[in-house]
Amino acid sequence: MGRVPGIKILGSGAFVPDNVVTNDDLAALGCDSEWIVRRTGILQRRHATDDQATSDLCYEAAVRCLADAGVSADEVDLILVGTITPDHFTPSTACHLQRRLGAFAAAMDVGAACAGFMYALTTGAQFIATGNAKRVLVIGADLMSRTVNPDDKKTYPLFGDGAGAVLIGPDESAAERSGDDLADTDGQAAGILSYQLGSEGCGGEMLCIPAGGTRLPLTEETRRDGLQYLRMDGRNVFKWAVRVFDESAKDVLQAAGIGPDDLSMVILHQANQRIIDSAVSDLGVPPEKVFVNLDRYGNTSGASIPLALDEAFKQGKIAAGDYVLLCGFGSGLAWGTALLRI
Repeated sequence: MGRVPGIKILGSGAFVPDNVVTNDDLAALGCDSEWIVRRTGILQRRHATDDQATSDLCYEAAVRCLADAGVSADEVDLILVGTITPDHFTPSTACHLQRRLGAFAAAMDVGAACAGFMYALTTGAQFIATGNAKRVLVIGADLMSRTVNPDDKKTYPLFGDGAGAVLIGPDESAAERSGDDLADTDGQAAGILSYQLGSEGCGGEMLCIPAGGTRLPLTEETRRDGLQYLRMDGRNVFKWAVRVFDESAKDVLQAAGIGPDDLSMVILHQANQRIIDSAVSDLGVPPEKVFVNLDRYGNTSGASIPLALDEAFKQGKIAAGDYVLLCGFGSGLAWGTALLRI
């Protein structure tokens, strides 16, 4: 458990490829459109074109985010990109983005899959809280369409491509308040009122791309066996995701002294509508307080939460002073849950 009071989201932005892939489009590959909707709630997703890489989506989301914040690229101190689909093993996707933006900033990738944005967000917040950064660009982006096997009729329809970004900085309205004052939740200060990061590596094989790393390099044999593609134990991942959200959300809210009724918005990783419904039902949050765009984008991994967060801001569903609960969970197994005061 931790907290980072006194930080604020200064702007947000998102980008998805133009290429819309509907369930009917996937029917041509042998996927059952009705099964996809019934089991996942997904109606369509976006797929990048062959000439688009993760850094391209990051760049578009970052430009929109900086414009929304009214901040130029040369004011950014640090760039963090949560992704598991980098342009290359090295250099990092964050460094590619730094170059394209023309920013004078340190840059690094954060690899925590569907929890990657949450890990990156809480990491960036620490730099601001310690006074070592004033403007941190945090991005979640993945091209999941490149990781799944088109012949896997149960997994291929679940995933899409996208990128979302937020710019965070110190809450200037709280600059003159004391440390003791900032510890309360009276609504005067923005920030991460409480958060929890966690991992259960013993479940790593439930969501895994077996080949392509140093443990099992790509060879003709591994390619023939399809080991370069994502493999998922859907049933057990479902059970784990519902449990980990329920436990971590209650821990985070209790640590902040906030109840479910005080929440203005809940944004979970957009993996599966049944996971979202089950998780928030256990928490006791009404559906109208749960933001969902899964039906239009599918599971975009690290992009999932910032993509939804940007849409919620743009639609006026989140305002200054609101309590917003975020939770990302997935491969690792890893999760990150945070309560934000906007």
